[in-house]
Amino acid sequence: MGVRREGREAAVQYLYLREVNGECDLESFYKFRGLSPAARRFTGELVAGTMKEQEGIDETIRKSAQNYELNRISAVDRNILRVAIYEMLHCPDTPPVVSINEGIEIAKKYSTEESGRFVNGVLDQVRSSLARPARTAAN
Repeated sequence: MGVRREGREAAVQYLYLREVNGECDLESFYKFRGLSPAARRFTGELVAGTMKEQEGIDETIRKSAQNYELNRISAVDRNILRVAIYEMLHCPDTPPVVSINEGIEIAKKYSTEESGRFVNGVLDQVRSSLARPARTAAN
């Protein structure tokens, strides 16, 4: 598994753990998860950015997940969406389609059978509102 995929998965796992259990130590999580230094750096960037921008990200989810209340979306799917949307909105070096594909694959691995389609639908709504190319990094 690549460093960025591992970092995305770890970020989703940490944010899920934090949401379900409350405050938890990121360094202890890194040790438990056995992340490489590079994966730790990427995970840390995603976690810090997602937490900082969570209010706006959650509003984006509310607008894009038509007919779904945020609290009715599973905690796993909600955190997958948060990380992917953070990347789409705040990481111009990552093409939006990469964030979408990664979100779908993580949902298939860690959530329900239907989650991949749900995550794809929400993230595609977000992508359609972006003012940058979907397949290339913004400069």
